Amino acid sequence: MNERMMDPGGAWPRLRVDDWTDTKDTLHMWTQIVGKVRLAHAPLLNHWWQVTFYVSSRGLTTTAVPYGTGAFEIEFDFIEHQLRIHTSAGSVRTVALEPKPVAQFHAETMRALGELGIETRIQATPNEVEPAVPFAEDYGHASYDPAAAHLFWRQLLQARRVMEEFRSHFAGKVSPVHFFWGAMDLACTRFSGRGAPAHPGGAPNCGDWVMAEGYSRELSSCGFWPGGGEEGAFYSYAYPEPKGFGEYPVAPAEAFYSKEYAQFLLPYEVVRQSDAPDSTLLSFFRTTYDAAADGAGWDRAMLDCDPGRLKDFE
Repeated sequence: MNERMMDPGGAWPRLRVDDWTDTKDTLHMWTQIVGKVRLAHAPLLNHWWQVTFYVSSRGLTTTAVPYGTGAFEIEFDFIEHQLRIHTSAGSVRTVALEPKPVAQFHAETMRALGELGIETRIQATPNEVEPAVPFAEDYGHASYDPAAAHLFWRQLLQARRVMEEFRSHFAGKVSPVHFFWGAMDLACTRFSGRGAPAHPGGAPNCGDWVMAEGYSRELSSCGFWPGGGEEGAFYSYAYPEPKGFGEYPVAPAEAFYSKEYAQFLLPYEVVRQSDAPDSTLLSFFRTTYDAAADGAGWDRAMLDCDPGRLKDFE
């Protein structure tokens, strides 16, 4: 089927950070509320993988969260602009995604969960932001531009698609392509199989023990952050960072190493404007992974793989 028929809005949308900052900051707080609901009910997985969201065909979803002998799922629908809570018993509640204070969204979401019989207590303050205004007291974040939220989701769709391709070239331990609501970024992380020194922490309003768990193994991580540069930025970093990492030659030419963030960055607009955006982004992910894996002496013969290795058997 023609890609335009599947995706009539076109790929790689333009969304300037300055044009939706208020909406982005409000949406960030909303995702933290829903993320903490998942955190309250899902069993711990290594590196906090149990708390993340996933890009869906309509927005962002928790996927099925266990509750009693059943389950529930919460999805941000950025097409119809509803927060939908579904249970395995067939019940549904919705919360409108529209301009409203975080305090109101928090109250409506917790009330909807209560109506569904999902008893939930969360740590009701945000993490990884400063200041950390309690959700029930946050009337400052109250913006929601549905067109901007829709474009953001479309950015995530494209980033996820290419990141899944990149992920398929690795046979070692590798995370899903998932959305962390703490920093509001889409991430995929590869691991060497070796331990790592204790992370020093330092994220605002987030216990150092949280980061120690997240970075307990040697890793190379890449992703997309909507708050960087003019239209967001792709990133790639290593922990622990090997010697010479920032000087490694990476592609494309517009990619650069940021000493401030200790990671490689590639402006989203470089990919969007490229004649071959998928190839441009893949070159960034692959060469920055090379910088991490070669610099730290990963066993690439064991860890790297060809996703087309079985095509002759199809």
